[in-house]
Amino acid sequence: MSADRGAAGVEPTGVDPTQIDPAGVDPTQVDPERAPGEHGVGGPAGEAHVEELRAETADAVHRHVVVAVDGPAGSGKSSVSRASAVALGFDYQDTGAAYRAFALHALDDAVDLDDADAIIAALPSFRYAIEIDPARASSVTVGGRDVTDEIRTPRVTTAVSHVAKVPEVRRFMVDLFRRIIASTDRPGIVTEGRDITTVVAPDAQVRILLTASEAARMARRSAEVTGQSAEETARQLSTRDRLDSKVVDFMTAAPGVSTVDSTSLDFDQTVQAVVELVRASTPIS
Repeated sequence: MSADRGAAGVEPTGVDPTQIDPAGVDPTQVDPERAPGEHGVGGPAGEAHVEELRAETADAVHRHVVVAVDGPAGSGKSSVSRASAVALGFDYQDTGAAYRAFALHALDDAVDLDDADAIIAALPSFRYAIEIDPARASSVTVGGRDVTDEIRTPRVTTAVSHVAKVPEVRRFMVDLFRRIIASTDRPGIVTEGRDITTVVAPDAQVRILLTASEAARMARRSAEVTGQSAEETARQLSTRDRLDSKVVDFMTAAPGVSTVDSTSLDFDQTVQAVVELVRASTPIS
C-alpha cells in the first residue's frame, strides 16, 4: 500500500454545516491545497440527506470492519485504539481531535464560546484534515496548518466542552466522522470518541466501552496534556466529565457494547484485550 494515503477531512461549504449533502462524494478526491497523501471527504453543499449518509455508513460496515470505541476522558481511548489499529492492520480515527481542532479554530477566530450562534457560524469555514493511517500518529491540519500539537494545549482543552455541547456542532461532526469511516481502503477502521458506539456507528461490528477508575484516568490525562499541573489536569477532567455527561452518557455501556475496564491493566494488556475482542467478533485473522 502506498505511503501517501490515510488523511481525511472536510472542506468549508459556505452554508449551514448541518445541510451538507454527502451523496455522490468521492472520498479519495484529492484537494490540491492539501499536503501529499491527504484526501478529502467533504462534499458539495445541498439539502440534507441524513438517511443517505447513514446508509452509506451502514454499507461501509459490510465492506470493512468498523470498530467503535467509546469511553470517558483519560480512559486511554486514543492511545489504545491507535495501537489496536496498528496490530489489526486497520485505519484509525481520533474523533476527539476534530472537536479540539474546531475549538482551536473558534479560538483563533475570536468566537465567543458562550454564544452558540457564533460557534455555529464558525463551522462553514472549518477546513479540517486528519491522518487515519495509525503509523502517522493522527496528524491534524486546520486550513492547511499543522495543529497536531497545538490542539493538545490547555487553552484548547478548556474550550472543547464549550463547542462540543452545541447540538449543531455534534451533528456536523457525526456527518464528518461517518464519511471518514466510509473512506477507508483498509480491511477495517478503529474509530474512537464520545458517543461513537451509540450515535456515530451504532451498527459497527465491534462496539467497546473502554473505561477506568477516575484516579487512573486522571493520571493518564496528566501525562497527555502539556504545560499544566496534575491538579489542574484533574480539575479539568472532572469538569469535562460533568459537562459532557449533560450531552451523552459515556459511562454506561449501551446494549450490545462490550466493556473493557483498564484500571488494573497496563497499556499492552489493554491493547491485547481490545485486539482479542475484535478478532473474536469478526472474520479476520
